[in-house]
Amino acid sequence: MVKKKLVIGVTGASGSIYAKVLFDKLLLLSAQIENVGVVMSDNAKFVWKHELASDDLSRYTFPYFEKNDFTAPFASGSAGYDAMIICPCSMGTMGRIAAGISDDLITRAADVMLKERRKLILIIRDTPYNLIHINNMKLITEAGGIICPATPSFYSLPKSFEEVAATVVDRALHLAGFELNTFRWGNDG
Repeated sequence: MVKKKLVIGVTGASGSIYAKVLFDKLLLLSAQIENVGVVMSDNAKFVWKHELASDDLSRYTFPYFEKNDFTAPFASGSAGYDAMIICPCSMGTMGRIAAGISDDLITRAADVMLKERRKLILIIRDTPYNLIHINNMKLITEAGGIICPATPSFYSLPKSFEEVAATVVDRALHLAGFELNTFRWGNDG
């Protein structure tokens, strides 16, 4: 099995539970991972603390990079990162990516993924969408990115907020090329 190099961006959109579940899943998938780099915006840290009633990220031992650290390996295509998941992705971040504005490490890494034709997956967390949002989703899709709305499924009969969030996170990880045991429609589980 070829191990993957993955970038995780966490923005200040509501939905920190999705990022937490993603981090938890990545710990379980460590055998499939060569490297993970994490960038959290200042707002992401604030929203995490507010929504999850905790600011303790120390249990997640991934390398964290500051939002303006353009020396991070995944700021260049030559580092060979395979995929990037932005979870949750704010509409502002999505708009900057769609416009090609690389004004921080999250948007720069997203730009690298698109220019290198690698997987860029945006777990957008906002509703309803206005026409600007829809046009930005179209631009990113046309550029090769994947819009994966934080729209959970319920046919697996989730029993907790974490299980609901996992229906979205599992889909994003599958899109990024990870093998994981998750509920599939038409299978017994």
